[in-house]
Amino acid sequence: MSIWVLRGLRDGVVTTRWPARPDDYADTWRGPARPVPAALSSDAAAALSSDPAAALSSDPAAALSSDAAAALSSDPAAALSSDAAAALSSDPAAALSSDPGTDSDTLEALCPTGAITVERGGNVRVDQGRCILCGHCVAERPDVFAWSQGATGPGAAALTRDQLIVPELPETDEAVEAARARLRERTAALRRSVHMRHVDAGSDGSEEWEIQALLGPVYDIHRLGVFFTASPRHADVLLVTGAGARGMTVPLRTTYDGMPDPKIVIAVGTDAISGGLLSQSDMTTGGIAATVPVDIWLAGSPPSPFGIINALLVAVGKLARDTNPSAPARLTTGPRGGRRSR
Repeated sequence: MSIWVLRGLRDGVVTTRWPARPDDYADTWRGPARPVPAALSSDAAAALSSDPAAALSSDPAAALSSDAAAALSSDPAAALSSDAAAALSSDPAAALSSDPGTDSDTLEALCPTGAITVERGGNVRVDQGRCILCGHCVAERPDVFAWSQGATGPGAAALTRDQLIVPELPETDEAVEAARARLRERTAALRRSVHMRHVDAGSDGSEEWEIQALLGPVYDIHRLGVFFTASPRHADVLLVTGAGARGMTVPLRTTYDGMPDPKIVIAVGTDAISGGLLSQSDMTTGGIAATVPVDIWLAGSPPSPFGIINALLVAVGKLARDTNPSAPARLTTGPRGGRRSR
């Protein structure tokens, strides 16, 4: 008997209701690594200086991974490195605000793809478009790095490449808003029916498994009016995976040129964004942006099916956020009607 039948008999509902309703699994999905200090608010930093265990255990996802937070609340010395634990026990505020530039080479060496950079002022940045989720930085330095959480919401799909660098670079908000306005104008003709074409440009196969899951009973992407097509002539959205193999440069560009306007390109996964572990290889272009223009950058190695659906809804303007920043993302429907004429 199929596992989905058993799950349906047990839970009553097999298919997720997201984005019409929240889904706990989507909210707890582990994303690329990020620096811990950038995630701490001023209130959290003040609380940390008075009671580090209580401050971090109140919201572990805001600073550390769940395992690291649990270990820290019970035994800070075991959770952190010896130097960090000593500094935390003596002066917790100074331990996190101290200049990490003193071991910048050590921090940068933790990432096999060069996603970590330490600026001269000591600010640590992580390029999530290069993060392959190996977890080495989080395991070695939980006082500096943690996992990001959640695969949904407009902020989970980047509209500019610089938006994947955390903490965000200066003037990112303006660039993102300009990109969003251009995308909204281009996709105004898309209605309820959206067709996708997928191209593998040198993938390791992990992203393909997640894309294939979209057609299963759990995610059932057809319920949102999104369908796969074999012909670029019928496609509105181009999903591209892989590091940009040079042998796929011409086929990828031919597929893109064969799509009618307006068209959207989504770089699915770290390999498609930056080339991942093969970014320096002569056999790749270090991502797909060298071949086709990218509209949506979806980090992850691989990104979750929820993340792919989220990127699609953001791309075609179906996913909106209320004026309240804390409000959950909601699904909006366009005017009634069929596909645009070709």
